[in-house]
Amino acid sequence: MGWLDNDVALVTGGGSGIGLAVVRRFLGEGARGVGVLLRDPQQADSLRAEFGSQVLPIIGDVRVYADNERAVADTVAAYGKLDTLVGNVGVWDFFAGLMRTEPGTLADSFDEIFAINVKGYLLAARAAAAELRKQQGSMIFTLSNSSFYAGGGGPVYVASKHAAVGLIKQLAYELAPHVRVNGVAPGGTATPLKGPASLGKQDTRLSELAGFEQAVTDATPLGFMAKPEDHTGHYVLLASRANSRATTAAILQSDGGWEIRGRQKK
Repeated sequence: MGWLDNDVALVTGGGSGIGLAVVRRFLGEGARGVGVLLRDPQQADSLRAEFGSQVLPIIGDVRVYADNERAVADTVAAYGKLDTLVGNVGVWDFFAGLMRTEPGTLADSFDEIFAINVKGYLLAARAAAAELRKQQGSMIFTLSNSSFYAGGGGPVYVASKHAAVGLIKQLAYELAPHVRVNGVAPGGTATPLKGPASLGKQDTRLSELAGFEQAVTDATPLGFMAKPEDHTGHYVLLASRANSRATTAAILQSDGGWEIRGRQKK
């Protein structure tokens, strides 16, 4: 018996990093099937090879409503229903500071980052809401420690993650009592998160940033940089009706204690 026995989920950006870890964990908790909206055909092939018919990869772009709508429809057609939407796609700006970024590039990066990190969640929510309502289901969005604190990126990225907090609260308000809406806010994590094309970072991965793991380890009270799997229990908890029936508009912080960062000298 798992916490998600017979549930069906749709995960955007489930081909790598935290999204892929969530897919694995949901299936391990008994989910019937998981749809995955992603852009990379190679990741889609990898999902088919690892999971077979338990996972349905859907090639599309979270910034396009029709692709979100198709992802929901294809997931329901394959598995019969939809219980949980996990909005997970995101890009990071690699600390693109206000005064270090040319004005035109700054404007372009705003359009791209907000389109992915905020509009992508909004469109996925709109596409999934009706099916989730039928099942008294839930939405879970991946946030960040940058949703609450400065210093986790440049102003555009940090603003986009703060915006997602407001999105969760408003959607929870509008969709109650039929759909619960919550979030998980990881801290620095070893993932292949990419940057935006507008900053020339579309092929640069967070996990390749020199010194990043040590910097996170040194700054985190718990003293380690998380792996994607370290966060997945929060998604399972929030998706579980039996264990989170009374929880909506909540954001579970999974950042190693970032609020109290700065370990005491022993």
